[in-house]
Amino acid sequence: MKVSYHGHSVVQVKTDKHTILIDPFISGNEACDLDAGSVEADVILLTHGHNDHVGDTEEIAKRNDSLIVAPNELADYLGNKGLNTHNMHIGGAHEFDFGKVKYTQAFHGSSFTEEDGTIIYTGMPAGILLTIDGKTVYHVGDTGLFSDLKLIGDMNDIDIAFVPIGDNFTMGPEDALIATDWINAKTVVPVHYNTFPVIEQDPEAFVSKVKTGNGLAMKIGDSVDL
Repeated sequence: MKVSYHGHSVVQVKTDKHTILIDPFISGNEACDLDAGSVEADVILLTHGHNDHVGDTEEIAKRNDSLIVAPNELADYLGNKGLNTHNMHIGGAHEFDFGKVKYTQAFHGSSFTEEDGTIIYTGMPAGILLTIDGKTVYHVGDTGLFSDLKLIGDMNDIDIAFVPIGDNFTMGPEDALIATDWINAKTVVPVHYNTFPVIEQDPEAFVSKVKTGNGLAMKIGDSVDL
C-alpha cells in the first residue's frame, strides 16, 4: 500500500486493486500536484463539507464512477447530485471491498458554499480511520485538540497519522504536538498548512519536535509504503 500527500489535506492511498482519495481539494489549490481532470479514484473519502475538502469530488466521481464515503448529511447532499454515495457517521465503521472505514469525531464545522453564496449544512465534521490489510491510516480531519484523541490512539494501532497544524481554523503546532503524543502513530505527517497566508507554518520545525512516533514533513507528491 502506497500513501502519498498532495497538499493541504489531500491524501491518496493506492493498493494493488484500488485508488482512494481523501479530501480532494485540487482546483484552486496551488499546493496540489494532481490534475482534477485526469486523476483516478475508485473511492473518495470525505471528512467534512467545507469547500477546501470536498474540492473536486463531483468532477472526479462523475468521471471515474467513484464511490463517495462521507458523513451522513454530506453524503445526502452529494447523492442528490446523482453521485454514488455511502452514508456514514461518527463512531460507525463499515467493511468495504477496499478496506475498513471508521469515522471519528472532530471539533470543527461542516458546510458547503455554493457558487451563488448559498451555504448548505453538511452535518458533523469527522476524522477517518482507514484500515487495509492490517495497516491503519488516520486522517484526523480539521479539528481542534480534544482529549478523546488519546482514546483513539489507545484503541487503534495507527501506522500513519495526518495531523493539521495550520492554526486559526484547526490545531496549531503546539496543540498538534500534544495530539501526536495521544494518537501514538508510528509516523506523523503535518497537513492543512501554507495553503493560505493565515495558516502558514514551518512543517520541518513541527516534525523536529515530535516525540511520539516519527515526524515526517512530506513534500507535495511524496509517498510512503506501508
